[in-house]
Amino acid sequence: MADTKEINQTSITGFILLDFGNLHELKILLFLLFLAIYIVTVAGNILIVALVVSDQHLHTPMYFFLGNLSCLETCYTSTILPRMLASLLTGDRSISVCGCLVQFDIFGSLLAAECCLLSVMSYDRYLAICKPLHYAARMNSRFSFQLAAGSWLSGSVVSSITVCWLSQLIFCGPNEIDHFLCDYTPLIKLSCSDTSLMVLVISPLCFIFILLPFLLTLASYTAIISTVLRISSSAGRQKAFSTCSSHLIVVTIFYGTLFVVYMLPDTAALRDLNKVSSVFYTILTPVVNPLIYSLRNKEVKEALRKAL
Repeated sequence: MADTKEINQTSITGFILLDFGNLHELKILLFLLFLAIYIVTVAGNILIVALVVSDQHLHTPMYFFLGNLSCLETCYTSTILPRMLASLLTGDRSISVCGCLVQFDIFGSLLAAECCLLSVMSYDRYLAICKPLHYAARMNSRFSFQLAAGSWLSGSVVSSITVCWLSQLIFCGPNEIDHFLCDYTPLIKLSCSDTSLMVLVISPLCFIFILLPFLLTLASYTAIISTVLRISSSAGRQKAFSTCSSHLIVVTIFYGTLFVVYMLPDTAALRDLNKVSSVFYTILTPVVNPLIYSLRNKEVKEALRKAL
């Protein structure tokens, strides 16, 4: 009882997110850079959602999923960047324990949902290229909605389970998180509660929600590339591959940086690399997605031209 009372008396109520360290001379430059990224990200993704909703030619499963992805990444970026911008502007890097858990809950939910949604988009391209005669029957509007809703829901479930468990932990110092967001591993390290059972259960669960969608995506693209290579004419190969090249670029950037963060060991030597990789999949991927999909997609460019 005495030990419990002592822990409760010394438990902390907030964390310090160290962001990018003590780069005081670069604070204004970083603020302007991330502000520009945030504005472009939100504007670009909202524009894609508006085009998908308003243009009849984009009312297909592929663009329905693209609209979901753009909506997801708008929320994704808004979970991280506003707090970071406020920190760079005011110098206040503190965040309450409750605020940190809420940020992780939203961030984790959207991260898992994006993994699932990218897998769904690759499956859609697999059906369109490898099973074109069955595409319309299989990928109907009802099934498309179920796949998208399942992606959002599965992300919420796994994140909520993790956060409910995290909320039961006691944090009694130190309270510094060497990151620009509240993530699972740093929070576990700062807890003075016994987290062995939580790590045993939650870590494989989170691992499955990253690895399983990746394997499904990899299987879809293996079949797609095999089918494309069997097309006799070069024009036919180019046309088939152009329908999925944008998504393949996004998947490569997203999973490439995600694996660096969550698959490599969390050591002091790799900590800066993990932080840079986190910038790629949390901040830079959402800003390049609208550019990739609009610049490499004739139908999106045509819809944008008509809208303008």
